Amino acid sequence: MRYIEFVRPDSLRVWKNDKVRERLSWYYSVMRGVMPPKYLIVKNLTIDLKKNELTVISTEELLKEHTRLQKAFNELWSEIRESKDPWKHLKNKVIETPTFLDLKIELADRLASPCRLCEWRCGALRSEGRMGYCRVHGLNAYVDTFFHHMGEEAPLVPSGTIFYVGCNFRCVYCQNWSISQREGLPSEEKTSEELADIQKWLALNGAININHVGGDPTPNIPVILKSLKYLDIKTPQLWNSNMYLSSEAMELVRDVIDIWLPDLKYGNNACALKYSVVKNYFEVASRNIRIAHDSGDVIIRHLVLPNHVECCTRNVLKWISENTRRALTNIMDQYRPEYLVVRQPDKWSEIRRRVSTEELRKAFEIARDYGFEGPVEDLWYLE
Repeated sequence: MRYIEFVRPDSLRVWKNDKVRERLSWYYSVMRGVMPPKYLIVKNLTIDLKKNELTVISTEELLKEHTRLQKAFNELWSEIRESKDPWKHLKNKVIETPTFLDLKIELADRLASPCRLCEWRCGALRSEGRMGYCRVHGLNAYVDTFFHHMGEEAPLVPSGTIFYVGCNFRCVYCQNWSISQREGLPSEEKTSEELADIQKWLALNGAININHVGGDPTPNIPVILKSLKYLDIKTPQLWNSNMYLSSEAMELVRDVIDIWLPDLKYGNNACALKYSVVKNYFEVASRNIRIAHDSGDVIIRHLVLPNHVECCTRNVLKWISENTRRALTNIMDQYRPEYLVVRQPDKWSEIRRRVSTEELRKAFEIARDYGFEGPVEDLWYLE
């Protein structure tokens, strides 16, 4: 029996709203099979290099070639979006010559060792099995679990969710700390072919998207890109992340993702450093979310924290209103004390409670002050 038979009523009702269909128009068209997912377009874009040349050209030259091919991709993507027969632009046979995806894979392997896939740029030699700051080692993925998630935002349900082990943050209140704050077990290691099989199974059993999450998917970019070589499903790819990718890594994934589900946790760097032990958070996360917004459909998540409405929620909603007006926003009230906040209650007393009704009311009031309307099934939008 297909999981698609068991859906939340709001996951159907949400698509009756014109604003949601407009803001998620690409994702909606891919989800319904009208348009091809972006990764199939990337796989159809051939390059002028031979396969053996990919491994000997300098990283700088490959990055230049990547920039050139990105322009060609955007032209093809635009042509497909405007076409009456979008699928005619894709080849039906296996392409033997290197493609844009092969170039991305080669660059991803190089960025992973020494590792600079995220803005920690810790330099771990992962090709030699060394562990990065994220607690991920090697170039395969470590998958804790995967299933059809019924608790995501309404347009995403049922979501084929893959939880990767490891994370480049150290959030003291992390609800998934048993996944994010440990290194993977040998039994959880997945090759690119095995990761592709997981995605196929999720799609064939009713998932309307493939949701890369964790932990965080960023440390797993090499194997995620390689898995796409073994995929031919028409299911949208979703990036569910803290968005602390390096600028180079962001360029690699932006062309294969159909819908983005980024967190924008904090409105300043001081709170990010205190609660997630991460530097330069706001500059990095906002930079990458702006890129995502300019290259695809976006639902931005903001988790309201107790005692942080003015310092974080206000600044986050102000930034969204000024920089990513096409995005949908989920102002979330799901915070609960977890992990170190529970283990060390005196140290984290200011966030050792749920968000109050008054704080949530204030968050919604701020949203309206900045021009947000809604919510539509918990999603806010800007005119």
